[in-house]
Amino acid sequence: MSVRILLVDDHKIVREGLKSLLEKEPGFQIVAEAEDGNAAVRSASQLNPDVVIMDVAMPECNGIDATARIRTAAPAVKIIALTMHSDKNYMTGMLRAGTVGYLLKDCAAEELVKAVHEVMAGKGYISPEIAPLILEDYSGASNTAGDGAELTAREKQILQFVAEGLSTRDIAERLQVSGKTIDRARTAIMDKLKLFSVAELTKYAVRKGISPLT
Repeated sequence: MSVRILLVDDHKIVREGLKSLLEKEPGFQIVAEAEDGNAAVRSASQLNPDVVIMDVAMPECNGIDATARIRTAAPAVKIIALTMHSDKNYMTGMLRAGTVGYLLKDCAAEELVKAVHEVMAGKGYISPEIAPLILEDYSGASNTAGDGAELTAREKQILQFVAEGLSTRDIAERLQVSGKTIDRARTAIMDKLKLFSVAELTKYAVRKGISPLT
């Protein structure tokens, strides 16, 4: 049986490169591509692929939120993060959301192929060069301001839009709510995180993998 793979990355050239690489591997089949997290959730729910290779930092819906939603909609799907970010917060965010693999985009093609085979065998796969960061986090590394706060899925979505520079009006239109609702939500987010400026919120969102680096 072939391994059915969904590719998720907001850069078309990256998706094309991955597709070309993976289709050379016997038994691998690319069933769909998605350019953001929302499209990834739709495709995964409809197609039920074996493996999703997921970028982390994407606009609209990042890889962390998309992974959590896919794990709810299609729990049998195995998700591998493939990203340029070796930041510990990105990694732990993706792992907690439900990924079973985490690789950097500068990995060798053979390593990505190996990761797909490993997760299909019921194992996990973390690139050896970043594994120590994961161990450090789970051994109790210190947190910085706001890290202990738990944001709701809607609050994370609003925080991402704020970090990406959208106005209150723009966010309200996208979410089909009033501007006052967005203002109240932003205040609640600031109170939870103990962060009191857009700049601080943006830095937090990037560090936690909620928003792409700008």
